[in-house]
Amino acid sequence: QVQLVESGGGVVQAGDSLRLSCAVSGLPFDVYAMGWFRQAPGKEREFVAVISWDVGSTEYKDSVKGRFTISRDNAVNMVYLQMNSLKPEDTGVYYCASGDRFLVTTVEGYVYWGQGTRVTVSS
Repeated sequence: QVQLVESGGGVVQAGDSLRLSCAVSGLPFDVYAMGWFRQAPGKEREFVAVISWDVGSTEYKDSVKGRFTISRDNAVNMVYLQMNSLKPEDTGVYYCASGDRFLVTTVEGYVYWGQGTRVTVSS
């Protein structure tokens, strides 16, 4: 059974930092790219960041470049999203996802999803 479990969300003020974590089990973690997505209230789920299986490549949503950093530890099946200089528009439920070997940036490209962790950034 594949499980992705996110943690680390919370309520912060603009300019603060948060580190999200995602624990993965039930799939060969070190052959899949891992992605982070988010969904704001009333909006569609959107791509945030993705990292290749070998940690060699990453891609980011333009609005988070320079503020967010995705990383992974294949030894412990974990993926992280370090979020700095948070803005109110970063508010939403953050999901980690997997299911493809390549750097996919679309929701449809992922098979496995976590339950999400909520991030609220106040101004």
